Amino acid sequence: MKKALIVLALLSAFMPAFAADSGIVTVYMPSPAGLANKLAADFEEKTGIEVKTFQGTTGEILARLETEKANPVADVVILASWSDGLSMKESGQLESYVPANADRMVPGWIDEDSMLFGYSASAVGVIYNTLIYPAELDADWNELADPQYADDIAIPDPELSGACKDFVAGYVNDFGWDTFEALAANGMVVPGANKAALEAVTTGEVGILLAGVDYNAYDSMAKGEPLSIYYPESGTVVNPRPAMIMKTAPDMDNAKAFIDYLLSDDAQRMVTEAYLLPGIADTEYDNRSTLDEIPQIECDWDEMMEISSDAAARINELCSR
Repeated sequence: MKKALIVLALLSAFMPAFAADSGIVTVYMPSPAGLANKLAADFEEKTGIEVKTFQGTTGEILARLETEKANPVADVVILASWSDGLSMKESGQLESYVPANADRMVPGWIDEDSMLFGYSASAVGVIYNTLIYPAELDADWNELADPQYADDIAIPDPELSGACKDFVAGYVNDFGWDTFEALAANGMVVPGANKAALEAVTTGEVGILLAGVDYNAYDSMAKGEPLSIYYPESGTVVNPRPAMIMKTAPDMDNAKAFIDYLLSDDAQRMVTEAYLLPGIADTEYDNRSTLDEIPQIECDWDEMMEISSDAAARINELCSR
């Protein structure tokens, strides 16, 4: 017993700031699945806290939360949509907390009430099959409505893909509906969520994926798939992926410990290895376009939150005509 107490004392002295009591923490998180699994395993190893996860698209996670309202399960929820996170905040679902390393976060990736923590981010771009388009593409969003691209463009389902949903809301808020209406008239299709949409381009079913999430493209390119990606010059939406503590969290202390962990250097290294943009500003990476290299739409997230769900539904309506 004495030896065990000495070991525990030593562990306490060197345990990272995010350590908490043993037990469990239940985390709902989107893709990439490999990153989610690595984060869970590393957190468990560092803290002894078991991580129970549900992995799905933003749409699937929100649907699950809705069904569990009467009996809350999730401690931490991570989405691929900042606007959906703001909606959760507005409806009073989130707990405020000031995590370790909050002062090192990318400016704007933590909300003013310390409820949404953009521990990582993605951007959407134009992903294209280089066997179909061997010459480098650089067409802007509206230029992809040209007849030369007729019936050769897909877009992820924005009602399932949080990143695509926020892009649609941001683009429409700044530029209106003309481009999407023209793209739909030019034969744009919706194959499904991000994975299915990327598969359609990888296999050559269509040549171009509009508003595809960039980390999927970089991962596929690294595996040798005939793909390339660019960000149109008029700008795209860089979408912080909010990690949030539920106000109804059954394991509140462990939820806070998990948020601390997500902003740790070890977790941020895993974020960059998954081709996501890191939430800690001074994290180094060289395997993808940096935040400064991506032309961005100026986002009014409050306005985007108000229109995002209706805008996502309208994309599906336009493309089903």
